[in-house]
Amino acid sequence: MKPGLPKLIATDLDGTLVRSDNTVSAYTHEILDRVRAAGIRIVAATGRGPRLTSLTRNDIRVADFLVLAQGGWVLDLEDSRYLRQARLPGPALGRVLDSLESVAGPLSVMFEALEHDDAPLWGDYDPTWRFPVTVESRSRAECLDSEVIKAFARSFELGVDELLAIAHRVVPPALATVTQAGLDYVEICPPSVDKGTGLSVVAESIGVDPSDVLVFGDMPNDLPMFAWAGWGRVAVANAHPSLLAVADDVTLTNDEDGVAHYLDRLLSR
Repeated sequence: MKPGLPKLIATDLDGTLVRSDNTVSAYTHEILDRVRAAGIRIVAATGRGPRLTSLTRNDIRVADFLVLAQGGWVLDLEDSRYLRQARLPGPALGRVLDSLESVAGPLSVMFEALEHDDAPLWGDYDPTWRFPVTVESRSRAECLDSEVIKAFARSFELGVDELLAIAHRVVPPALATVTQAGLDYVEICPPSVDKGTGLSVVAESIGVDPSDVLVFGDMPNDLPMFAWAGWGRVAVANAHPSLLAVADDVTLTNDEDGVAHYLDRLLSR
């Protein structure tokens, strides 16, 4: 940890700030209120798409900005306006899926295309999906007929880290960004979309340098913001090995309110 306090704190939600029972503790809310009262801006940086904005605002009530959809959608809550709205053209996504399936075999795919609250996903409902969701049954061709916010692809044979390794090998970064966020899926996003580029949009809008930003996370989709932020990079104890390997510090697990405990200590210094 650097001396003094950061000017901006960004935290992942699911698996990091949010506990396994999908709740955020009263203690965590109280500590985040103290952080905001100290004049530090707060950003939620999440894989959740804009269709989950209400849920996200409820989980982190004092946030100034939401970095959604792995960085592709950036919402300034004070002005209620989007600073970034990235979409992936259907033909490009089709090429990504073809490349993946040529190596990994058939994939189960769901598409996120709509931004209104509680909007359905498109495609084939997958029983491994952990969260409440409505899936509108559409053929892949229909789904690829328009731009999407992102897509979720799962292999029937391979683990998610294995599928991600294949994606990093066969999908050119100029075509799409592929990551994984702790579900059984890889997530396919527009090129140059990640939590690092999403946070840079926030930082530029308020004039904060990356060296003044503290970040918290748990999964490979948090690696870009760990690479971008310079004040401190903290993993929760339940984090993926790839994140633990690059963290400056490790706090308690999400179920033990690790982010709040870390911030409590920081504010009490």
